Amino acid sequence: MDFLFRNINIAGWKRVSFLLVFMFSHFFSQQKIVGYVVDDNGENLSSVIIINMSTDLKTSSNSMGMFSIEASPNDELRFIKEDFLRVFARVPANGFNSQLLVTLTPIPKDVGEVKIVKKPTGDLEVDSRLAGKVDKGEIVQQAVGLPQPVGKMREKPAEVKQVLLPILLGNLDVQGAYDLISGKARRQKRQYRYDDLQEHIKWVRDRVDNEYFTKAGIPEERISEFIQYSFEVKPQVRTYVKAKNLSGVLLRMEETLPVYIERLKQRKKQE
Repeated sequence: MDFLFRNINIAGWKRVSFLLVFMFSHFFSQQKIVGYVVDDNGENLSSVIIINMSTDLKTSSNSMGMFSIEASPNDELRFIKEDFLRVFARVPANGFNSQLLVTLTPIPKDVGEVKIVKKPTGDLEVDSRLAGKVDKGEIVQQAVGLPQPVGKMREKPAEVKQVLLPILLGNLDVQGAYDLISGKARRQKRQYRYDDLQEHIKWVRDRVDNEYFTKAGIPEERISEFIQYSFEVKPQVRTYVKAKNLSGVLLRMEETLPVYIERLKQRKKQE
């Protein structure tokens, strides 16, 4: 009789062990991933549809742009919203330990008339009016059906209101509180601003020859500095960069050129 009970107990433990192993493996392979969806100006986007292409699970972002969805590492997530370009992103291996930030880019509404300019002439006034209303590379890309670049997927810095509000409701975002206290959130914001600035400067330099600036009186080693200066004194320049409107960029930079060159002259006199 004791032998029979021992066999029953062993069989029972085997079943329980099997269920525990199955439950733990399922829990660790698929968890909730949390993130935020914003536009290219950093504004929260609501009602964005998020689809896990591996499991066909769907959810949508709330009024604060926040979403959560079950996923496993390397699952592909698709982000869809009307009037915005679709974004595809892979769930990183450590995606469950931090909030993700996904950026969607608006679809251009009207490209207008496009004139082909092979190379800038060096005359800002002439070139700014001959340049197309949108980036030619973007038009060709859309025409031939090349894949669009995915949006930025990076950790969203903790915000004071997003940490304090859950506390009032009886919940504590430990990671968010630590990020604020340790200064990590502040460093992230500073790094993101720097990265975006360098990306926008590069966008302009990739599309305009150095000769364009040097003929206008700007030393080659100060071209990037001039572009950054234009961003600061004429924020519209950067707005046109985000819209990939080269004509608008050149027109607004033309307005900052005389002041910048005068500053260079004053600087040389002081030297």
